[in-house]
Amino acid sequence: MPVTIKDVARRVNVSHSTVSRALRGNTLISETTTRRIRQAALELGYHPSAAARSLKTRRSQALGVIVSSVDDPFFSEVLQGIEEVAQKCGYSLFMAASQREPEREKAIVQVMNEHRVDGVIICSASFRPEQNRQFMEFGIPIVVVNNQAAEDYRYSIFHDDLDGSRQITRHLINLGHRQIAYLGNASSGRTNLDRMSGFQTEMDLANLPIPAEFIHHVHGGSAEDGYQGLDHFLAVDQIPGALVCFNDMMAIGVLKRLHEAGIQVPDQISVTGFDNIVFSNFTSPPLTTFDQPKKFIGAEAARLVLELLDSRDDLTGSPRVLKLRGSLLVRSTTSRPGQRG
Repeated sequence: MPVTIKDVARRVNVSHSTVSRALRGNTLISETTTRRIRQAALELGYHPSAAARSLKTRRSQALGVIVSSVDDPFFSEVLQGIEEVAQKCGYSLFMAASQREPEREKAIVQVMNEHRVDGVIICSASFRPEQNRQFMEFGIPIVVVNNQAAEDYRYSIFHDDLDGSRQITRHLINLGHRQIAYLGNASSGRTNLDRMSGFQTEMDLANLPIPAEFIHHVHGGSAEDGYQGLDHFLAVDQIPGALVCFNDMMAIGVLKRLHEAGIQVPDQISVTGFDNIVFSNFTSPPLTTFDQPKKFIGAEAARLVLELLDSRDDLTGSPRVLKLRGSLLVRSTTSRPGQRG
């Protein structure tokens, strides 16, 4: 006969509901008990039946994950964190890309409802509040992984972009830079505003003026957007001594354009990114950036949505917002003004 959850419960001398919660990663169960239960399940050869569990719980054992685009390396690491937690708890992922298109968003909501996903994690910064309300009407819990519109979501996990941008700008100021510019992504809404605000705050604290032409926004966050966006700064009367880029992808494009223009980094200009995507350590020279805890953000989002399902929250309780902080990674694209490598 196949091993059942009751066999595991008898081995550990706990209730079968405790075993069920522990195997789903419920944080209400102590780490010690969870380890004992998982060890017993391994020794007994217990494998939860997804089909049986679905019939009993009336759940699909699937989580919907919505991203802006599938080629964003930042969210690929967030997805790793989500997937690791989901898999351990017996859940699969149903992923969709919104491509920032309203009609596509509506279709995604409908399809996810038709497939009866148990919960949704939204990683798309541009996902519209009206689509959120549709999920709520379907009774599907939502956790959002950004602060784009935190007031529209009761459950969210995001990085403190204001603090991160302040640390980057402070690093440049401490190196001795005085002419520092910001290259932003106008399509990223609040995230861009927070990063620009952090830049402006540190410049103000240092009593450093920011010429109007030293803040420039493009409509995207890709390497191509950074490549094209740099032309704005190449056309000003005096190019900045340091450039704070919205993210790593834009900084990668900036580095390529600077190389083509014969401008040396960091000898003639320092460049910073944001996110610490996997490519940032392989640029030439390696990119100074800000490391967000991407996998941890994804893992926490998965844990939160599973907790909401486990507690049978009616989704009208107190909001839960987790703001995380990362760390500055100083590499080789920043140095003192005019310093030779």
